[in-house]
Amino acid sequence: MDFKHVSVLLDECIEALNIKEDGIYVDCTLGGGGHSSEILKKLSEKGRLIGIDQDKDALKAASERLKEYKNTTFVHNNFYNIKEILENLNIEKVDGILMDLGVSSYQLDNADRGFSYMKDAPLDMRMDRENSLSAYNVVNDYSEEELADVIKSFGEERFAKRISNFIVNRRPIETTLQLADIVMAAIPGKFKKDGGHPAKRTFQAIRIEVNKELMILNKAIEDSVEALNSDGRIAIITFHSLEDRIVKNKFKELNDPCNCPKELPFCVCNKKPIVNLVSRKPIEPSKEEQENNSRSRSSKLRVARKI
Repeated sequence: MDFKHVSVLLDECIEALNIKEDGIYVDCTLGGGGHSSEILKKLSEKGRLIGIDQDKDALKAASERLKEYKNTTFVHNNFYNIKEILENLNIEKVDGILMDLGVSSYQLDNADRGFSYMKDAPLDMRMDRENSLSAYNVVNDYSEEELADVIKSFGEERFAKRISNFIVNRRPIETTLQLADIVMAAIPGKFKKDGGHPAKRTFQAIRIEVNKELMILNKAIEDSVEALNSDGRIAIITFHSLEDRIVKNKFKELNDPCNCPKELPFCVCNKKPIVNLVSRKPIEPSKEEQENNSRSRSSKLRVARKI
């Protein structure tokens, strides 16, 4: 299957990064190379792009798409390790960093990857297929309490305990459609029309658990900002409230790090802002983009500039 992925908020990302033609830029979630392609168009031969992805299929597709460019470096890794990645490349500072969080269209549409509740496949959901933990392990090995906590915390699912109980009592569960059917059975009928497919939140939760998507964000953002040159920018696209809340709060903390008690009349901790917020509110896709690409509808872009 060809690696197809429509880049979300493409023009907005390129504008937000304020690209310098001789600069160094990092695409932390390379995917099919859509955002990177537009970044490279604005770089001179002296500029450089570092493309990171934990999915080897993505790296293969992007390297083919971007083969005409000689100023690219592809890295099979998780952007959580951005500090070590840049150190290994002998790069001290960069001018811009992009993160496009969540699952790609290719991963969703490729049934073999086991991300979709609409297509039958072995339970997998690993973005990096070299990792040992898969959706099968979460679904079949976690205790009922652990599973309920994952589904509630990462899926914000009101019926997490009931779903977990249904799953545990129907083990072993081998495939995505088996799991989707069990979730369907667990949710009371009058609630099945709320918010799309009834299994959507459960599948999201398990995917986040498998890939540790939220666990890595705070450190990844901190290390990324530290790696920026003064006036460099970090742009992050999120697709659900859990991710967006982490990005929003971390940017807020870096913008206003003062932790003095509120009753004090002035700051005594002397902690200075590390970033400025380019936009106080998240940038959202246009109505046209939302109509043309339904997967863009929940996306939000937040941007910060290193002081």
